[in-house]
Amino acid sequence: MAEGQTGTSGAGLPDPRTPADPTPDTSRVSADPQPVWNGSRPGLGEGAAGKASPPPPLSSIIKDGSRQRRDRKKTVSFSSMPSDRRISSTAACISFMLEGCEMKKVRSNSRVYNRYFILDTDMRSLRWEPSKKDSDKAKIDIKSIKEVRLGKKTPVLRNNGVSDQFSNECAFSIIYGENYESLDLVASSADIVNTWVMGLRYLVSYGKHTLPVIESSQNSLRSSWLQSVFHATDVGTHGHIPLTRAVQLIKGLSPGMKTTKIELKFKELQKAKDKLGTEVTLEIFTGAYCELCTRSEIYFLLVQFSSNKEFLDSKDLMQFLDAEQGMEGLTEEMCLETIRKYEPSQEGQEKGFLSIDGFTNYLLSLECHLFDPQHENVCQDMTQPLSHYYINSSHNACLLEDHFWGSSDINGYIRALKMGCRSIELVVWEGPDNEPLIYAGNLMTVQIPFRTVIDVINQYAFVASQHPLILCLVTRCSVKQQKVMAQHMKKILGDRLHVDPPNPEDNYLPSPDQLKGKILLKGKKLPGNCSDSEADVSDEDEGIEMCQGLAEDGADQLNVPLERKLRLSKELSDLVSYCKSVQFRDFDVSRRNQKYWEMCSFNEVVASRIANEYPEDFVIYNKKFLSRIYPSSMRIDASNMNPQDFWKCGCQMVAMNYQTHGLMMDLNIGWFRQNGNCGYVLRPAIMREEVSYFSANAKDSLPGVSAQLLHIKIISGQNLPKPKGSAAKGDVVEPYVYVEIHGIPADCSEQRTKTVTQHDDNPIFDESFEFQINLPELALLRFVVLDDDYIGDEFIAQYTIPFECLQAGYRHVPLQSLTGEFLPHSTLFIHVAVSNRRGGGKSQKRGLSVRKSKKAREYTSTKTVGVKVIDEVFRAATQPLREAMDLRENVQNAMVSFKELCGLTPAANMKQCILTLSSWLLNSDNTVSVTLNLSEQYPSMEAQGPVPDHLRKVLAAYETMIQTSKMLIESADAVYVKIMQAQKAGLDFHGDLHETGSKEGLKGRKLQKAFESFAWNITVLKGQADLVKHAKNEALDNLRQIHYAAQSCGISKSASTSPDQLRSRGTLDSIPESENTSDNVSC
Repeated sequence: MAEGQTGTSGAGLPDPRTPADPTPDTSRVSADPQPVWNGSRPGLGEGAAGKASPPPPLSSIIKDGSRQRRDRKKTVSFSSMPSDRRISSTAACISFMLEGCEMKKVRSNSRVYNRYFILDTDMRSLRWEPSKKDSDKAKIDIKSIKEVRLGKKTPVLRNNGVSDQFSNECAFSIIYGENYESLDLVASSADIVNTWVMGLRYLVSYGKHTLPVIESSQNSLRSSWLQSVFHATDVGTHGHIPLTRAVQLIKGLSPGMKTTKIELKFKELQKAKDKLGTEVTLEIFTGAYCELCTRSEIYFLLVQFSSNKEFLDSKDLMQFLDAEQGMEGLTEEMCLETIRKYEPSQEGQEKGFLSIDGFTNYLLSLECHLFDPQHENVCQDMTQPLSHYYINSSHNACLLEDHFWGSSDINGYIRALKMGCRSIELVVWEGPDNEPLIYAGNLMTVQIPFRTVIDVINQYAFVASQHPLILCLVTRCSVKQQKVMAQHMKKILGDRLHVDPPNPEDNYLPSPDQLKGKILLKGKKLPGNCSDSEADVSDEDEGIEMCQGLAEDGADQLNVPLERKLRLSKELSDLVSYCKSVQFRDFDVSRRNQKYWEMCSFNEVVASRIANEYPEDFVIYNKKFLSRIYPSSMRIDASNMNPQDFWKCGCQMVAMNYQTHGLMMDLNIGWFRQNGNCGYVLRPAIMREEVSYFSANAKDSLPGVSAQLLHIKIISGQNLPKPKGSAAKGDVVEPYVYVEIHGIPADCSEQRTKTVTQHDDNPIFDESFEFQINLPELALLRFVVLDDDYIGDEFIAQYTIPFECLQAGYRHVPLQSLTGEFLPHSTLFIHVAVSNRRGGGKSQKRGLSVRKSKKAREYTSTKTVGVKVIDEVFRAATQPLREAMDLRENVQNAMVSFKELCGLTPAANMKQCILTLSSWLLNSDNTVSVTLNLSEQYPSMEAQGPVPDHLRKVLAAYETMIQTSKMLIESADAVYVKIMQAQKAGLDFHGDLHETGSKEGLKGRKLQKAFESFAWNITVLKGQADLVKHAKNEALDNLRQIHYAAQSCGISKSASTSPDQLRSRGTLDSIPESENTSDNVSC
C-alpha cells in the first residue's frame, strides 16, 4: 500500500476517537408497511405510481476506531425504516407519520421512555402510546405547536444526564402550548427525525387542507419537465421509448449513476405494473427518475427554507444564500438569475421557482464547492520578503519511482512545474562528450542531459506561476563541465536568470512580486575577493550524502557537519545571487554572521532535532533567512516526510518527492492549492513579525491568536467507487469517512463516521464533529473515504484543503484518487460552520454554552521580563486587557443565552433568531405582539398583550444582549487605544533590550528568558487589541442583521434609519486599522 494511504500513521496524530453510537435501540416496525393513501390521491411519490415512499434507513456499522486492520470489530445498528423507502415529497413524510414509529421520549428528570408515536388520521393531533394519561391527554394538537426544533436545542436535551447517549442528528423537540412546553424525542436515525420534522413543519404552516394544492404545484414543475424530456425522445409519440434510451436519459440527467442500478429500478417498476419488456412508458420513466434521483438530504434542506414547502422562490433562495452560504450583497434579481441558470423546467425558470432538481444542480455546481473561489487567484500580499513565504519545493523531480529502481524522465520536471512547484532540485554529474548529466545518483537510472532539462525548465517555468523559480544546484561534476553548465543556463535562460548581486544595505530578501518572471540559482559561491577562475568551497549540503551516504549517527552533532571540499568554477559561482548556500553552525553564529541572501539546507534528521529542541529559535531564524529541508538519504523508497513538521517552524522550502503519492503529498498539494496555486503561501503573521512569540510545539492556544471552532457535518456521499486495488466481490462499498486536522501539535486531531452498510454508492452519514483550531493560518482539513469491506485495499478517495480556503454552509467536496486525479461525480456533501466567518452560522468558541461568571474567567496577562522599567510599561496594560476580555465575553455569553432561548445553537446568526421569534408570533393564538423599535440607535424589543413566561425570558435575554453590545461598541475604541499604547511603549525598548537587560544583571538563560517574555507580551497585546476590534465589528454586524430581519418579517417599528447607515454613525464607526497592527492581507 502506498505511503500514507489511510492518512494517519505518518501524521503524528492522536489515536482516532470513535463517536458514541447515536442510534438508540428500537424495535423494528413492519418491514413493508402499506401506505395509508392509495394511488388515486394526486402527487404521492411525485408521479411514481402515486405511492408514497418513506425514507431509506441509516443502517450502519460502528468500528472500534482503531486503524489497525486486525483489531477491527463491527457492530450493526439497525434503522427502523425499510431500505427501499425514500422520501421525495411532503406527502411521503405524512404517509410515514400516519403509520407511526417508535421513538424515545426524554423527560426533564432524565428518564427515557419508549413510546409509539403516530399522527391521527384527521392530521390534527400527534398521539403516543402506551401512556398513563388518558388517551385524550397523551396527544398534542397540531394547531398548538409553536415550533419544531431539529437537534438538541432545549434544556432537557442539552443539559440532561442522558444527552451524551445519542447524537444531535437523532434528536428533535416539539414546542407547543402558550407556555412553550417541549416534547423531546430521540429517533433511531436521522432520516426518521427529518421525516417527522418536515411533516410537522408542513402541517403547522399549512394544515392538511392545502396538501393537494402543494402536491399539484410540485408535480407541475417536475412532471412537466420530465414529460418534455420524455417526449423529446419519443419522436413518434408512441407513448413509450426503448429501455436502453431511457437508461441513457437518466444517466444524462444524473451523471455518475450506475447503469445496472437504473436498469434494475426500471425492471422493478415494470414488474409492479405487469409491463415487463424493452419499452418504458412516461409513468414508469417519471417514477424511476423520482426514486433514483431525489436526494432526500437535499429535499429536507429545501423544505427547511421553502415558504411553500416544495420549491424555493427568489426570497427563499436569498435567505438560504445569506444565512447558510454566507453570500453578501444579494438582490432578488441575482437570485432569479441563479434560478434561471440551474432550474431545468421551463415553468420554474419563468415563474422564478427552484425545484428539488434545480436546487440539487445548484448545490453540485462550482458555486457550492468547498474551496473558496477567491483563492483560485493570487490573493495574498506578495510584497513581503521572500523568507516570509512557504515555497512549493520538489526533490529529485526527474525520478518517476524510488531512488534505486525508479527511472528518470524529463516529464517529472514538467509535471512538477505545472503543479506550481517553485523550487526544483538539479543534481548534476560528469557526463561524456563534455556534456553534464542529471540523474538521482544511481547509475541504474536513466541519465538526462543537463541542457535538455534547462530547455524544459525554460519552457515551463512560468506556465503555472509568474513568481520566481529557484533552481537548487547540487554540483557533482568537474570545473570544466561546470563552465558548460553556466554557458547553457546563460544562453537558454537569458534575462530570466537573476544574476544581480544583492545590496549589502538591505536587511531582507526582495519580494516575490519584485522577482516575477525570474529564475534564481541556489548553490555554492566563491568569496567576493576571489580573483581565480576556480577555487575550493565546502560541500556540506545534500550532495555529499549522495556520494558517501549518511554519516554515522546522521551527523549527530549540529555543530559538526559533514566536511567535504568542492572545486567550484567562478563562472558558475557568479550566477548565484540571492540564494548562496552556506553551512549551518548554530543560531548564535547565524545571528552574528549570516547575510540575508545566504541560506542553509538541512537534512530532515537534523532539522527534526532542531525543531524539537530549539523550536522558538528555528522560527526566529526563518523570519529572515531561507531554509531548505531535504529528505534523508535513508528514504530509498522515495517516501516523503511530513511537511507540517517543518512548516510549523517557518521552514520555507520542504522538498517533496512528487512521484510518491499518499498522505504527505496530499498535504503538500492541498496546502499550495491556495493563493492561486502560485507556489508561494504567506506565512502566519505571528511567524513573520519581528517581535512576536511563537513556539512550534505549542499544545494549547497561542498568545495573540484567536482560536476558531470548526463544525463539520458529514451528510452524505455520492457515486463512491470501489477501492482500486480491492479484490472484494460485487460493486458495493461499505464506506466511512475520517475527518483529519493537520497543523501545529495543538490542532492535530481526527474523528471518523460510522460505517454505512446500506449497500448503496450514495451513503447517508449524518454525523457532526467539532475541532478547535488554535492556529487557523497553518491548519489543513483532510477528508479520507475508506471501505470497511475491503480485501487488499481500503482507500476510496481523499480531499485536502487549507482551513483558510473553506467556504461555510452546505458544500460538496470533490474527491480525488490516491494519485491525485479527481474522481468523476464522486463527492461528499457536508455542512461547515466556522467562528468569525460568514455563512453556516457563526460558531462560538468551545465552552461558551457553559457560561462562566466574571469571577471564574481566566484573564490573559503579560509575563515578567525582569527589567523594572519594562515591566511597569506592561503592567499598565493589565486593566485594559481585563476590560477587553470582559467586553467580549459579556457579549458572547449574552448572545448564546438569547440564541438558546430562541431554540437555536450558538452557530446561529442574529437574522435566524429574529426570524424564529417572528414565526412564534405568527403561530400564537393569543393577542401578544412583539415589535422592534428601529428608530433607536440600539433597537429595543417591545411586547404588547399578555406575555408568556418563556417569551418574557426571551425579551430579557435580548435586552441583556443589546446592552452588552452597546457597552462593547461604545468602549472598544478607548480600550483598543490603551492596549496599543502599551504595546508601542514596549516596542520602544526592543532595540536596546539586550543592553538594558545586561545592566539589570541578566545574562545567559535569564537574558534569553527575558527576550521570550518580552516577545510574548508584545504578541499578547497585539492579539488582544485585534480581538476587541473584531468584536466591535461583529456587534455592529449583529445590529445590521437585526434591522434587516425585523424589516423583512414585518415586526419593525419606526424604521427611520437604513441598516447600512449604522456604518456611518459616529459612535458605531469601526475602529480603523492601525499602521502596525498587521502586515497580512486577507483573502
